[in-house]
Amino acid sequence: MSFVTALALLVGLLVAAPVAAHLLRRRNAEETSFPAARLVPATAPAARRRSALEDRALFAVRALAVAALALLGATPLFRCSHLSLARQGGASVAMAVVLDDSLSMRAKLPGGQARFERAVEAARQLAGGLAPGDAAAVVLAGSPPRVALASTTNLAAVREALDGLTPSDRSTDLDGALALARDLLEGLPQRDKRVVLFSDLADGSPGAPALEGSGEVALWVPLPELAASGEDCAVLRAERAGRRARVRVACTGPVGAGKRVEIRAGAEALGGVPLEPGWRAGEVAVELPEKAPEVLSAVLGGGDAIESDDVAPLVSTGGPLSIAAVVDQASTQVATGGPPPLEQALAALELEAEVRPLPAVPESAEELAPHAALVVDDAPGFTPEVRRALVGWVERGGVALLTLGRRAAAAPLGAGFEPMVPGVVRWGPSAVRGADAAESSLLGMSGSSLEDLAPEGRAVLEPAALEAPAEALVRWKDGAPLLLRRPMGRGVVLVLTLPLSTEESDLVLRPAFLALLDHFVSTARARGGARRIDAGETWTFDGYRTVEVARVLPGEGKEEGVPVTEVERRLRATPGVAGLYALTLDGERSTRVVSLAEREVDLRPRKVQESARAASLGGRDASVDASPYVALALLVLVAAELLLRALGGTRGEREAAAEG
Repeated sequence: MSFVTALALLVGLLVAAPVAAHLLRRRNAEETSFPAARLVPATAPAARRRSALEDRALFAVRALAVAALALLGATPLFRCSHLSLARQGGASVAMAVVLDDSLSMRAKLPGGQARFERAVEAARQLAGGLAPGDAAAVVLAGSPPRVALASTTNLAAVREALDGLTPSDRSTDLDGALALARDLLEGLPQRDKRVVLFSDLADGSPGAPALEGSGEVALWVPLPELAASGEDCAVLRAERAGRRARVRVACTGPVGAGKRVEIRAGAEALGGVPLEPGWRAGEVAVELPEKAPEVLSAVLGGGDAIESDDVAPLVSTGGPLSIAAVVDQASTQVATGGPPPLEQALAALELEAEVRPLPAVPESAEELAPHAALVVDDAPGFTPEVRRALVGWVERGGVALLTLGRRAAAAPLGAGFEPMVPGVVRWGPSAVRGADAAESSLLGMSGSSLEDLAPEGRAVLEPAALEAPAEALVRWKDGAPLLLRRPMGRGVVLVLTLPLSTEESDLVLRPAFLALLDHFVSTARARGGARRIDAGETWTFDGYRTVEVARVLPGEGKEEGVPVTEVERRLRATPGVAGLYALTLDGERSTRVVSLAEREVDLRPRKVQESARAASLGGRDASVDASPYVALALLVLVAAELLLRALGGTRGEREAAAEG
């Protein structure tokens, strides 16, 4: 507050003036001689009546008038800044607000306000400045990016969408969110289009290219104070095996002394180990007492930028995702040596999946039960016993990847792939060169690596194999399926019309193969193959009729429901907050865990082009002037005083007339 503002407010001290005026207003009563009073002896007064206000209503009005006068003098000196758009020639604007709702936005600003709260507050200010004819959309940048509100000119809907936003523990996908926002603005009639980004810019890729707008759609990053800073350590997951707890901890940078991991039962610490100075990421082991309770949590002490990621439930998750593989290692070896490409690819993706080689496909579903996924490379068909076991395992939630090659087309009599692949499999030369990656969102940017794919041959499926509910996820350029998906019960079968053999094609050496494996493992996790997924990933419940998902609130024992939606006749649930979850599937209750993505702990901000902070896009409006309203209130008070004085004078005249 400046000296001039304080001086203007000091006028409020003059509120004492009406008090003095009312006290001085008291007059001595006129004395009238009464002859008989002389016969009564004088008595000294025992007490004097204290001075008091005679007209409290009049005094209150006068005091308020003085206070309003002081406020009127100080109001023009106050400045209340808020964000506003700069319009090009006063034209209408099409705006897409990108709000980062990831874990890192839970960090506090110097004033104690969370970054997410500040971002939503600024977005509301922009929405309040929209005019009729403007369009707005809201996109959330937590992974995966989502559309909270499609482009609309209904400004009330924009404010309602912003009021309903809550933070999450997801990782950040700024590139995907900005691309989604630009798509929402395409085709709108407004010529002035811009994407407004409210984020701390901590997306785990500080070395990636700087964020910038496109030729048609400008990018505006209006709040530089949101940029991430500080150090953070997080408990990513905590697993229990017998009397030992394994806790994975990751930090933004090397930590100093004072960090300690403890296993607690409520508020009681059962054991713990300190983190070594310089710790960045890794696992620590904590020994548990013999009779440790079932409900435990791993807690990281020492304090950091984000408090909510310093605790995680301690559960038995059963280790990494188990993938059984029936693969001929001799035909899939690469010239450079090392493990088969399948194992190398899974290790490179760091999906916490463990490949367990099998000599042949088991003939009983019980042997397949320990595995969440199965890869069978170019098998010469399956016997009826194997098919029965495979189908039963898949229908209970298993995920199988079948690759078809020369041997699959030469299946002996009595062997086949039905009902997983109806009809006969044939092998022949490829009619075209390359796959139509542009039509496949599954492969992403890596799909371009298949445009010149030229195998020695490919499997050809009969029309019966392509009928619903089968779906071609990736196609050859002539429309034939390269990757086919067929749901069965609670599970799914993926069919690849190329084998993994490096003698038939170099598919396994291309980046698109990594994207394919990532989809395969993610599908296995989502269908219950792993009891733990990252925040923002989706559980899929095919084959279940009733599904209930609830988050177990830490320390309270209460449960908070999670919406279960149906998409393309498939039940899904996407938990956005880390913690322990209770699932009820057709009456059977189980628990699963949602953990944090390690890259979200990196608080190093992404760079932004200077053009995204240009003053021509908008800025802070300097003031909000309340002087007219204060002046109007002062006029009302003056009128009230005149009215009270008039009523007071009339009442006094009536009392005098009555006494006379």
